[in-house]
Amino acid sequence: MKTALFPGSFDPITKGHEDIILRALPLFDKIVVGVGTNNVKSYLFTLEQRMNWLKETFKNQSKIEVMAYEGLTIDFCKKINANYLLRGLRNPIDYNYESNIAQMNKTLNNDVETIFLLTSPNLMAINSSIVRDIIANKGHASKFVPNAIQNDF
Repeated sequence: MKTALFPGSFDPITKGHEDIILRALPLFDKIVVGVGTNNVKSYLFTLEQRMNWLKETFKNQSKIEVMAYEGLTIDFCKKINANYLLRGLRNPIDYNYESNIAQMNKTLNNDVETIFLLTSPNLMAINSSIVRDIIANKGHASKFVPNAIQNDF
């Protein structure tokens, strides 16, 4: 079974995340959307809220499972038997950052391949940090989050 892990904090999930996951579905038997927790990072939304949004967004996709995890992403891959890490790239800055992580992960576990998908051009400017800032400042973020959760913003 070809299982991919799409890790992130999803604080909040954006249309960019949704796009990458849905476009990757034909490539894998299963995609686990892993909500990583980092005790030194502060989040705008609770883990429960982020998990609920992901589950709501992908409720009609039987090949997608949402799970929370702590620790190294590469260790979580082993725990869930994922041999692929799925990552989205918006620009060259993302590539530089993500390729370094991919190389380190490959060194830690040679059995896991990182697969990069380019973000669709119309979604390239969207990132969680900017969306979080819009929400925190009472702006209208519904254009940037999946349709399934737009009523929350």
